[in-house]
Amino acid sequence: MSTVRTDLRAEITSLLDRHQQLAVSGNAMQGFNKYYPPDYDPEKHSSLNAYRGKHALGDRARKIGEGILIVRFELPFNIWCGTCNNHIGMGVRYNAEKKKVGNYYSTPIYSFRCKCHLCSGWFEIQTDPKNTRYVVVSGARQKEEDWDPEENGGFAVHETDPNQGPVDPLAALEKSTDAQNHMNNVQVPRIEALQNLADHYSSDPYTHSLRVRRRFREQKKIEKAREEADESIKSVYGLPEALALSAEDDETRAKAKQEWEEGRQVLEERESAKRRKLGAEVVSVMPRASSSRSSARSGQSSRPSSSSGSKTSDPVSALRAKILGNTAKQSISIGGISRSKPPDPKSARALVRRI
Repeated sequence: MSTVRTDLRAEITSLLDRHQQLAVSGNAMQGFNKYYPPDYDPEKHSSLNAYRGKHALGDRARKIGEGILIVRFELPFNIWCGTCNNHIGMGVRYNAEKKKVGNYYSTPIYSFRCKCHLCSGWFEIQTDPKNTRYVVVSGARQKEEDWDPEENGGFAVHETDPNQGPVDPLAALEKSTDAQNHMNNVQVPRIEALQNLADHYSSDPYTHSLRVRRRFREQKKIEKAREEADESIKSVYGLPEALALSAEDDETRAKAKQEWEEGRQVLEERESAKRRKLGAEVVSVMPRASSSRSSARSGQSSRPSSSSGSKTSDPVSALRAKILGNTAKQSISIGGISRSKPPDPKSARALVRRI
């Protein structure tokens, strides 16, 4: 029993000594929730990563000896891959090889080398501290989508042209004055108008809601009455249900009146053409009827030619007067939009024979 107690006391003492050594070496916090092998020596091994021969960043530092660190890189703009010529959108992320390639004064310049996910081709993008932007170095082409602040009421922020002359104080003052005038004359009134509109609609939402719902009910009643009137018209005239009727207003009335006038003019032209055709047929019939009548009377009667000619001419003139009177009556009835038919040429011939 005493032997067991002695071994336990010795083990506790060794653990305390080891804990004290870890505290002295500055690695006391690393001892929690971590496994330290028996051969781990805090004086010889600065950390567990050094003991295992691994980097703290793991597989991301597999090329740390070449000065390359694997990072997650997001494309800052749209590009076209130079190998497969496919478009790659802004915001696509890659596991890029980050490497320092130079300095701009005291600011380092980093290079990000990425592999295209469409063709496995490599492209490289570098930082440009001079112009505060990214540039494509090789393997791809950038899509030009630069925003020009001068077109939006401002002035250029990055003016790093080495050949540029000294800044003109009057020109700078003019730019600042134009920007101030644009803000006072355009931006401020617009913001105030939007603020007033927002205050107007948000001041009493219950009243606005009542007004909107009342207007909606009135419009709904009007639409319902219009639909009922359209359905009644369709049922009376036998129109198809899918036919869309136009709303009755001044514009549609004027259009309908114009179409009615055009139809009336076309109808009058057609009726006048019929009358002219009928007159030509009557004129062609009258000489034949008069000649046959005169020949028949000359063979039966021995009266003087002058008296027979006067008697023959009387029926022809009477027929002509009667036809012209009927034509005048038809023209008057057509002017009043009548549907009466023109006289039949056959009836005109029969009338001539009777006379």
